[in-house]
Parts: sequence; structure tokens; C-alpha cells
Amino acid sequence: MADVNKLVFSILKFLEDQKRSGQLDDEAAESLEVAIQCLEQVYKVNTSEAEFVQKYAVQRNLLDIFNAQIAEAESDLASLSLHEATPEQKGEAERLKNKGNEYMKSEKFSDALESYSQAIRLDPKNAVYFCNRAAAYSKLNKHQVAIEDCNRALSIDTSYSKAYGRMGIAYTAMEQHESAYECYRKALELDPDNQSYQNNLEIAEQKLREAAAQAGYAGGLGNLGALGNAMGGMDFSTLFRDPNIVNMAASMMSNPQVQQMMTSLVSNQNLEGGGGGGMNSLLQATQQMASQMQQSNPELVQQLREQMRGPNSGNDNPPTDPPNPPAS
Repeated sequence: MADVNKLVFSILKFLEDQKRSGQLDDEAAESLEVAIQCLEQVYKVNTSEAEFVQKYAVQRNLLDIFNAQIAEAESDLASLSLHEATPEQKGEAERLKNKGNEYMKSEKFSDALESYSQAIRLDPKNAVYFCNRAAAYSKLNKHQVAIEDCNRALSIDTSYSKAYGRMGIAYTAMEQHESAYECYRKALELDPDNQSYQNNLEIAEQKLREAAAQAGYAGGLGNLGALGNAMGGMDFSTLFRDPNIVNMAASMMSNPQVQQMMTSLVSNQNLEGGGGGGMNSLLQATQQMASQMQQSNPELVQQLREQMRGPNSGNDNPPTDPPNPPAS
């Protein structure tokens, strides 16, 4: 929490400097003061008290730190296209990479990140350094930046399978399984014997199947509106607000036979004319559907009947108190 409070302290100092600069109108300065008070209240940090100054003040103000980081980042980007490492620089970069690998084994991911970054500054045309830094970013849950480093590695070496593999890991962590699948597929094309890529590809496939099944189930529930129209305007949307009914319906809808009948029923409802084959097929499909529902989930059928009968449908008995709980 100390690092967070240092950041908040620096933000407060920056906001106070902006308020005192005289470049803001009265309304903007008042809004800034509200923001300062909110931050002070939430984080219990005050820039005017000596104990907070001693504890959280840093040597440079936030704007200077920001500008320095921007300049360094722009310098790094420029070096990627301009800098060609000397043999000595390549040797030192390799040493830093190995040092980063040791940090990764010790789970010192921030230190590893810094070592890989130093190696990149010395030798910015080595794909391995970017790929290794991507692994460190992923360990720090900075998955989008990890993907960017993997893309940089691939811009240097288009056949670098490990970059695709690590990019897949980052996409998986972000639950973007379609992108992860494509990355693992490309990694496996480049390295067909890699069992890790194969396993990850299968996991991505499973995630995509689960997503498709869930979407299919949602579509099945959507088709119940058409089924309700076919059965005299029954309001299935109201019925399926009951979580018990939803759970049982989910189990029933996963049955391939039921899914086939549902498709047939909805299709037949759209037939024109209403006579002969159209209505007969609709009636047969409805009867089959009801029979299957009764066999698969009699509890669901009973609850549906009770919902359709309503609260005043032939049962005049008052509700009874539940029995006493058994002694523990």
C-alpha cells in the first residue's frame, strides 16, 4: 500500500500545483479542489502534514517523472530501427538476458522485466529478448503489453514459434480464446512436435466449444418465445424467471433429441396455410416435445402446469407452515 500512497501523494501534489498555477478559471479550480479532497478522504493522505511528506514524498514531481518515461520510451522506439548492436553490446545483452532468466526462476518478475529491457536497449533486434520480456509482463498480469512485445518479436523473426505461444497465453488470460486459438495454431504449425502448444490448442478449442454451447443454449431459450406463440400465447419469458425452472430447462435443452424437436417445432410454426401438413406436423412435434419433457423432467412439467394454472386455480387450501426442523 505504501507504493500506492506515494503515487496518490504525487498526484495530489501535481493537482495542487495545477490549482496554484493560475492557468485555470474559478470553476475549474473549484472542481480540482473537490478532486483533491476526494483523494485525501479515500486514501487518508494529506500533503500538508509533515508525517505524510516524510513518508510519501519523492524527489521528482509527477510531471517530470512522466516526461522522463515518455522520453525513454521514444528513445527505445527510435533505437529499434536505428541501432545495430556491436559484438560487445550483444555479449552484455546476452548476460542481461540470462540474468533475467534467473530472476524469472526466482519469481522476481519485476527484476526480470528490467533485465530484459536493458538487454533490448543494447540489442534491439533480438527477438528472444522481446519474447522473454513478454513472459515477464504476463507474470505481472500486464497481458496487453505482453502481446505487443510478442508482435515485436515476430516483426524481427516471423518464424519464432515461442512468440506465438506466449501471445496465446496472454490472450487466454484475457479470455480472448479465439485469438488464443489462432496463436497456438500458428505456433504448432511452426513447431509441430511441441506438446505444450498442442495442449494449449486443445484447451482453447474446448473454451470455444463451451462458448458456442452457451450461445446455442441462449438461442434455444430465445426460440421458446416462438414455442409459446405456437402453444396459445404462453409467456415463457415469465416462467423462466424461476431459477429452478431455468436449471431444469438447461438440462433438457442439452439433449440432442429435444434440440431437434425444438427446431422442427419452430420451423413448422412458420409454415403458411395452417391446414394439412403444416398444422399436423406442428401438432405432432408439440406432442413429441411434451412427451419428452414429461419423461426427462417431470418436475419441470409440474412447475410449468402450476405456473399456467396461476395462484387461484382450483386449490382453495391455505398454505401450511413448514414442519419443524429436525434436531441437530
